[in-house]
Amino acid sequence: MKSAPLNAASRSQTRHGEVKKLRATGRIPAVIYGRQTKPENLELNAREMADLILHSASENILVDLALKDNARPKRLALVQEVQHHPLSGKVLHVDFHEVAEDEKVILSVPVETVGEAVGVKTGGGVLEHVLFKIRVRALPKDLPEQVVVDVSHLELGKSIHLGEIKAPAGVEILGDKKISVISVAMPKTEEEEAAEAAAEPLAAGDVEMLKEKKEGEEEGAVPAKGAAKPGEKVAAKPGEKVAPGKPGEKVAAGKPGEKAPAAPAPGDKKPGEKKK
Repeated sequence: MKSAPLNAASRSQTRHGEVKKLRATGRIPAVIYGRQTKPENLELNAREMADLILHSASENILVDLALKDNARPKRLALVQEVQHHPLSGKVLHVDFHEVAEDEKVILSVPVETVGEAVGVKTGGGVLEHVLFKIRVRALPKDLPEQVVVDVSHLELGKSIHLGEIKAPAGVEILGDKKISVISVAMPKTEEEEAAEAAAEPLAAGDVEMLKEKKEGEEEGAVPAKGAAKPGEKVAAKPGEKVAPGKPGEKVAAGKPGEKAPAAPAPGDKKPGEKKK
């Protein structure tokens, strides 16, 4: 990986308000870490950093930092993490990891494909990325920005495993060699996708929010204060008579001092009923 020049300066602003003002001037905050040194706050030119990312294959970038007014004005570092604004995509913060030219480092690099798989072209399959990044170990100058894999020969139902990927010169690919990285599979039918979705159980910690409507309760209705719940006995207030009812039957409570209507005797005509 060829290093790119990047200008930086030491930064004293660390509070939220100060950092916000710094971004307003076209500068962005950064931090450089290292095994031999303590973390140090830096600031960068926002346009210069954005252009560097734009012209790189990935955000794995090796930079030659030129630090203005610093005891160590030259640093070799890898871009470890870039924070972007969720809406505008502008760079908000950058983390650097200082490295040595003669020391091997481990880095996760993206996997890119070239060619059209024969299993897709003639077999109607779908190319699937099982792993989008793989870990490699190399000297900083030998680190690849990405690992390119030719998938032209890949047939339907076949996979390219980690051990089958040819590493660039001076690079060691880490991980289980039997892990599938890229494969060609038959596209799933709508029935298969629906069956898989129905068979997926709730993950641990997920709560299924279901509200069961009680018998006789209108949807969205809120029970009145003091109203009896289904199956609950109604206690009479002092001075109040309660008409006897059948076991489990609800009895409406009357007003204080009001007599409850007597239960109809067997054979009595009910209100609104025609006499036979």
